[in-house]
Amino acid sequence: ADFDAKKKRKVAEIYQALNSDPIDVATLRRMAISEGGLLTDEIRCKVWPKLLSVNTDDLPPLPGKELREDNKDYQQVLLDVRRSLRRFPPGMPDDQREGLQEELIDIILHVLKRNPQLHYYQGYHDIVVTFLLVVGDRLATALVEKLSTHHLRDFMDPTMDNTKHILNYLMPIIDQVNPKVHDFMQSAEVGTIFALSWLITWFGHVLSDFRHVVRLYDFFLACHPLMPIYFAAVIVLYREQEVLDCECDMASVHHLLSQIPQDLPYETLISRAGDLFVQFPPSELAREAAQQQAERTAASTFKDFELASVQQRPDTVLRQRFRERLRAEERTESILAKPRTNRFVKLAVMGLTVALGAAALAVVKSALEWAPKFELQIFP
Repeated sequence: ADFDAKKKRKVAEIYQALNSDPIDVATLRRMAISEGGLLTDEIRCKVWPKLLSVNTDDLPPLPGKELREDNKDYQQVLLDVRRSLRRFPPGMPDDQREGLQEELIDIILHVLKRNPQLHYYQGYHDIVVTFLLVVGDRLATALVEKLSTHHLRDFMDPTMDNTKHILNYLMPIIDQVNPKVHDFMQSAEVGTIFALSWLITWFGHVLSDFRHVVRLYDFFLACHPLMPIYFAAVIVLYREQEVLDCECDMASVHHLLSQIPQDLPYETLISRAGDLFVQFPPSELAREAAQQQAERTAASTFKDFELASVQQRPDTVLRQRFRERLRAEERTESILAKPRTNRFVKLAVMGLTVALGAAALAVVKSALEWAPKFELQIFP
């Protein structure tokens, strides 16, 4: 009964935010991040466009079949979509699934044709099919195009340089939180390639339960483009004991980490990822993860998207929550009284914040507190 009451309150708050003038995007972001996410696909159809600043009154027409003629990506897209059977709900009639697969092909080709600077990659279809199944083909086309030119743009470069760069944030995050796990992984020379499919599909390819996939999409759509790499880090950190019990060699550790558990405590990990983003923002980790031409990455130019998205301030959700929680935790002075290093101060704070778990997702009072300049700029 208590769960149902909380759900009803959340639904009411979401619709109140949607019906306000102007739409209260800050509250929608808070709802997407907080426990349970956006709850239903019906709500996602209404909220996801607001999180991406997509005008649902001006959607592009459905793509036509002529897109398939002389398209350099068509054959690869066709192969990938045909292999995507497990991404559709179990028991779905074959004709319905085949119809959706045709729509999936058309959406991908449409976005690529309209944006010739984007390059298809294997795994892209795993993201597109999630939008197709939740919001339908026409709205999915608009949402995927916006996502592809912003959050996913680095994955769609001609080379994998920027994708590798984003993966380079994984180990510095782990090092800040658990140097022991970091050093073990470094000794094993495992690298970060085990997390590649997690990152470029927003975990859509590796999680078997569609409910978990859309819950993560709620979270990622409401946050900074680098949030998926923070979530990847908290999965590794959650599996600390398994990692340390593993043989310290590349093959063993890679095999362990690439087999992602399906029974993860998603709400707890989402809360931890948000905490880590605030405690160790990308700007602090940039030196370790830096590469040449860093200014080309979507994460570094997120300000442009931010400015174009009226009244959308995604990380205010996390920053406001963190500030409010810190004020409450100032009473616990003994833990932070004599920190030996900056890292141990942060770890002490993290111990408190993580202990609060998903229930600690605090209310965002206003989106207007966002600084005029993007304070969490990725690159100095």
